Amino acid sequence: MNEIAISVKNLTKTYRIFGHPGDRIKQALTFGRMRFHREFTALRDVSFEIKKGETVGIIGRNGSGKSTLLQLICGILKPTSGEVEVNGRVSALLELGAGFNPEFTGRENVYFQGAVMGIPKKEMVRRFDDIATFSDIGEFIDQPVRIYSSGMYVRLAFATAIHSAPDTLIIDEALSVGDEPFQRKCFERIRQIREQGCTIIYVSHNMASVVELCDHALLLEQGKLTVIGNPKFVSASYLKNLNRPYATDEVKNNPKLAYQEQETACFDQTLIPESTVSYTSLGAQIINPRILSLDGKCVNLLHSGEEYIYAYEAQFNVPAKCVRFGMMIKTVTGYELGGLLSHPADTGISVECGTTLSQRFRFRCNLLSGTYFLNAGITCLMPDKGEVYLHRVLDAAMFKITQENGSIRSGTVDISSSFSGLMP
Repeated sequence: MNEIAISVKNLTKTYRIFGHPGDRIKQALTFGRMRFHREFTALRDVSFEIKKGETVGIIGRNGSGKSTLLQLICGILKPTSGEVEVNGRVSALLELGAGFNPEFTGRENVYFQGAVMGIPKKEMVRRFDDIATFSDIGEFIDQPVRIYSSGMYVRLAFATAIHSAPDTLIIDEALSVGDEPFQRKCFERIRQIREQGCTIIYVSHNMASVVELCDHALLLEQGKLTVIGNPKFVSASYLKNLNRPYATDEVKNNPKLAYQEQETACFDQTLIPESTVSYTSLGAQIINPRILSLDGKCVNLLHSGEEYIYAYEAQFNVPAKCVRFGMMIKTVTGYELGGLLSHPADTGISVECGTTLSQRFRFRCNLLSGTYFLNAGITCLMPDKGEVYLHRVLDAAMFKITQENGSIRSGTVDISSSFSGLMP
């Protein structure tokens, strides 16, 4: 049995670039004896293998050859030299605009994509409701794609890609177009299909997501594969290379580019998690999860370094012993940053049926700019079963931290460090 999903051997792709449209005709008329073009090599002698079930990140600057490599793997382009071998069905979410016919409706494009991948229309009809539900674009599913916003397009494209039962899923930066709740839902689904054995190629400039999601990573530089290995090491190599002399000066050291306007409000009504998952209740219910300021106001636009309260009510429909309450803070990609339990293991409180208790977790928000999610859970001890969840809610609440003007901190967690000066 072949355990290799994708094999790339000595892959090179060279483009002919003509200075003027007429130069192409001139060269054809001379049967190639005269040259009116220059050559640009987007990929040069690239070789690697990806095993089935692996998640591999491909990173590099814009123009490093990432998209060209993906198009060669998908069969959209033909290599100048070398070969690509792909085992199994590939579903690709490439750059915005690729794959869908703008004059077709969303529904027609779903069926069209299924036909391209060799999936019978009856099967795509069976899967259509799941695709439409996941994309959540409502009545626009029967409107021409050309009127879609970028966010609507990527929602439908991603939903179609993951519901086509691919052996290999390729994602090229498209998720960066979606809003944070949709990204969270996408990352959760990526984890699910990864656990089912799907091979995933993930291209992103977000190094944190590459480290969290991927088993291995590849670094492309000017068309060459320079580093392959552990995602953390490869990501560090990429970030180091960003400071090389040939980097552009397009981004200036201007705080206004990173921070346009100071947030004055503390609550955004549109900041609602779309990826909430509520477990089946076994006798308790988590109600009204929310974040409060210390003076009791509901907030979801937080400030790094300040203290807040995560609150929810726990309603009990059965008596329970050794009850514990918990919370967990997670990133957009689902990485668990930290949490808190109300009591140590094998301890807790006894609760009678019909009781409603208010839970309050006070925490200092030592996080930097980004979007984050909160889980909530209630456990108890049951005879012969040990500790079980009476109720659990994933992504019960979400909050956002905006980069402060002139901030010199980077990353996800605020380690409260300071610069004390240069030592002689």
